Amino acid sequence: MAEMPPVPLTLEGAYVLHQIFRFARPAWRQQEAFHCDRIVQHAVETLGGMSSGAKGGHPSPSAIYSMIGHKGDLMFVHFRNSLEDLHRAELEVAGMELADFLEPTHSYLSVIELGLYESSAKTYAALSEKGLTPHTPEWDADVAEVVTRQTAAMAPRLHPEIPSAKFICFYPMDRLRGESKNWYQVPMAERQRMMHEHGLIGRRYADSVKQIISGSIGFDDWEWGVDLFADDPLVFKKLIYEMRFDEVSAVYAKFGTFYVGLRVNAKDLRQILAGELP
Repeated sequence: MAEMPPVPLTLEGAYVLHQIFRFARPAWRQQEAFHCDRIVQHAVETLGGMSSGAKGGHPSPSAIYSMIGHKGDLMFVHFRNSLEDLHRAELEVAGMELADFLEPTHSYLSVIELGLYESSAKTYAALSEKGLTPHTPEWDADVAEVVTRQTAAMAPRLHPEIPSAKFICFYPMDRLRGESKNWYQVPMAERQRMMHEHGLIGRRYADSVKQIISGSIGFDDWEWGVDLFADDPLVFKKLIYEMRFDEVSAVYAKFGTFYVGLRVNAKDLRQILAGELP
């Protein structure tokens, strides 16, 4: 039997961009009130249109968050069905006059991803039993058929609306590739087992938190981006803390910077910029 490919199949959906800005309050305070009103009104109209329309064919394309902590003041999250449409959203933000008062502190580019560890193992085994050799045209054609079928079945998860929950927690992460522990050298069956156990923890929190995973290998500095959406922010701590005891996180995970924000509507932007909660 030919050696099975070590790479699990993945499904990709909407492209995702996180933009985090610091608001230049000192410069803003120096502006005349009528000038600020005009800038804010244009931003409200622009961001309101981005948040409510079907931009790029996506049902819930953008969301605005007021950031908590020193890492930034505003975060815009965009979901789009193509990288071109995602860049158009970025340029639309840059085209606002308000952007003159927004200092970028971080951005993150990724694409919504569903990893198919269990399905991959079954698919590879079935193809091997048919006598097919990995990466031959016949093998690739059967794999493509599986991916096409799974993509259609998982369409709602691959192209979701941005959840309307009150809070967001976003962070990037990697799998370790060190000298003593290297996720990418672990046999696929073992990775499949660990990911299955890891997923069971998340399922226990399904009623209180919505999780969206996006892949960023080749797109940004980390390998995945994780978005958690919840009305009770304490669930972020509980879920992530419990996962730290799970083998795949305890041994192989490396976490980046965490960003937490409060969801706001575009019409509330005036109050947010004035230092008030709507």
